[in-house]
Parts: sequence; structure tokens; C-alpha cells
Amino acid sequence: MEVLSKFLVVTLNSITSKCMVLLVIVLVLRALLLPSFPGFDGIEWSNLVHIRTPLLNSDFGIRQDKFLAVPQLVWGLNNQKIAFARACLTARMLNRTLLMPSLSASLFYKELDLLQPISFDKVFQFEKFNALCRGFVQLGRYSDVLNRTQVLEMEKGSGRRWSVERDLSQLKEHSKGSLDDYEVIQIVGKNPFLWHDHWPVKDYAKVFGCLDLTEVIAKEADRVVSRIRAIGKEIIGNTEAAEQENGSFQLLPYVAVHMRIEIDWMIHCKKLERRLNTNQICSGKKEIVERVRNIAGLKSPVVVYLAVADKLLNNSFILEGWGEGFLPLEKKKLGVDGVYDKYPYLIQSAIDYEVCLRADTFVGNSFSTFSSLIVLERTQKMIRMSVSNMSGENVRWPSYAYNIRGTTNGPMRWVTNMSESSLQAISYGTNHLSC
Repeated sequence: MEVLSKFLVVTLNSITSKCMVLLVIVLVLRALLLPSFPGFDGIEWSNLVHIRTPLLNSDFGIRQDKFLAVPQLVWGLNNQKIAFARACLTARMLNRTLLMPSLSASLFYKELDLLQPISFDKVFQFEKFNALCRGFVQLGRYSDVLNRTQVLEMEKGSGRRWSVERDLSQLKEHSKGSLDDYEVIQIVGKNPFLWHDHWPVKDYAKVFGCLDLTEVIAKEADRVVSRIRAIGKEIIGNTEAAEQENGSFQLLPYVAVHMRIEIDWMIHCKKLERRLNTNQICSGKKEIVERVRNIAGLKSPVVVYLAVADKLLNNSFILEGWGEGFLPLEKKKLGVDGVYDKYPYLIQSAIDYEVCLRADTFVGNSFSTFSSLIVLERTQKMIRMSVSNMSGENVRWPSYAYNIRGTTNGPMRWVTNMSESSLQAISYGTNHLSC
């Protein structure tokens, strides 16, 4: 037995020694050979395995070692949101991670030097977006790119010759073969908002549903909504007067009106009406007031928050003429103009968007992307609440389009048709509403 034991120890030691020698050889060869491959300089082995392993991609459905980069997003907040969603869905079609794009803090979309770029994660929560959209679309950072020299430029076409079919063919071409081998595909050319659309409304809605404002901006919206609610309490008088028969506290509802009567809008909508041969796009202050007052079933007293771009406004009388039972408020009268003034245009718009989204009743213009995306989100809320008849009376989260006359000379009821095959109606407006 003693001889056998010694033999096993010697044998095991011999095997262990050989394994150790082999391991050392592997480590030395890896250290010598790895830096010679392009793009791997300075990358730790642990990071390389983490990024490059194919098992990582199979868990999420979107490759995290292939990227899509897009131009800076421009125009208003909601045009930028549509552009962002379109970029996400383009990346999804290419099975790539979208590199976090740059937004534009200002509204000057023609003077490129005045666009004031602002990082996406200064407006929306980066990590939460990826958590909510996990498996559908993926957002990455430029620091995730291993080799920035491996970039393929893909120019988006424009004009009549560049059809939807041609655009789709280009995307398919870049999703296979040698073109797909590039680590980064950089799209150059026009604003993503103007790209051709290949995706249904429900896909856009998924992306929009993953966008959450940063905590700082969300808290500013909370302050504005709280101020509106506080004024509602003052109108009621006291908490006892606001109690229902069952003893629960009832807040005074507020109506948010996206009042598009600014100078730039009136110029745009007049041109649009002439081109489309319609009179259902522009609405003056008098028409808006009349239609809001004639909303069927709207009880007074009611607080009316007017979401309007003050700096572009050419009408200082928007608070007049609302009549008894309606208390119109804008930023200055509400006492929150200081909240808005410390931020650039994009952030101001984001706060107003959230205030309108949370309103008990929303009234907007069906040719405005701001109004359209709010209605889309409110429609999604009703779907999640399993509302069977979203155009019925006394439904929660009702929305209206004041530019189209409905019953009793009020605004037309408005919900988003989630079965639409593209975002065309929401991107460029429509007078064909679902209700």
C-alpha cells in the first residue's frame, strides 16, 4: 500500500506540473499575441471577453458589440423624440446597439451653430431606458466602442428618387455580409426625424414608453402640477368641501390646453392649410376658448393650464374671455415662470409635456407632434387600464383636438389608432381621428 501511495503522489505531481507549465505557456502566448490584433490595444482581457462573447447577445436579442451612430437630433422636443425612436428602430433592424445620440437644447434647427447640443442622459434616464426596453432596443455609450477606426458611413438619401422601398433596401443591405462586419455604422445626412418610416405605431409606442425624464426634470414637473392642484384646492375652499359622499378626498380636475397660437406656428399652419386645401389646422384663441368651454360633461369650476411657448407668443390676452367657471393659468400667473426660465427650450418643453400628460383632460392640435405624442401616451394609459370604449363618456384620461369641431361645437374626441402601420399621421398631423 505504501508503495502504491508514493506512486500516485508522484504521478499526480507530474500531471499537476504539466498542467501548470501548459497554463504558463498559454498566458505568455496570450500576452505576446493579443496586442498585435488591431483595435485590442489597452483593452483588459476581462473586458474583452465581456464585450465580445456571443452568449451576451443571445440573452438580449440585440448585439452589444455592433453599433449604430446617428446625427444630432434637432427641432422641437417631440420631433427629437420621434427621431430618437426612429434611430432606435433603425438600429433594431440592423441588430445593433444605438450609440447615445446628442439632442438639441435650442429650437434653431436651421442655424447649426446655434443648436446647443445636450446629452441624451441630461434629459432622459439612460439606465432606466435600457431596463425598460431590454430585448427590444438597446442604447450604448461611445466608450463601449473598441475600435473607432472601424466605421462605415451610410448616407441616407433624400428627394423623390429616394423611395421608402429604396431606403428599406439600403437597411437590409447593411445588415448582412461585409457591410455588417463593421463595428460601427455611422449614418450621415439629414435629420433622423425625416427618415423614411418602416415601423408600426405600436413599435414607436414601445420606445416612447421607455423614456423617463431625469429626476431633476421630473421634480420640476411635480412642482408645476402641485401648484395647479393647490390653486384647485383654493377654488374649492377647503378640504371638507372637496370630500365626496364616501368621505374620500376629491381633487379639483384640471384641463391642460396645448395652445398653439405662437407666431411660428401660425405661419406654418396657414401654409399647411393652403397645401392640403383644408381649414382644420389653424385655430385662433377665440375658437380654442369656445371649444374648450363646450367640452361635453366638463364640470366647472375648473382650472385650465395653458401650455404655450411664451417667447414666441404674439398674443398677451390668452387669459381673457374664458368666462365664469374657468380659471385659465399660464406660467407667470401660476407663479412657476422661474422654474422654466432657468432651463433651455428643450427642458421647458419637457416639463410642459409632463404637465399636459398628467392632466385630467387634455386638449391639443392634431397637427402638432407635441399634442400627438401626448395623446398616444394617454391612449396607452387607457389600454393598460383595459378601457373598452375609449371614446365613451366619463372615461379617464380623455383627450380632444380643438382644431376639429366635435359635438355641441366642442373639440373632437381623440385617441391614437394603435393599429396604424406607420407613424405618418402622428409625425405630420391628421384630421382623421379615431373617435
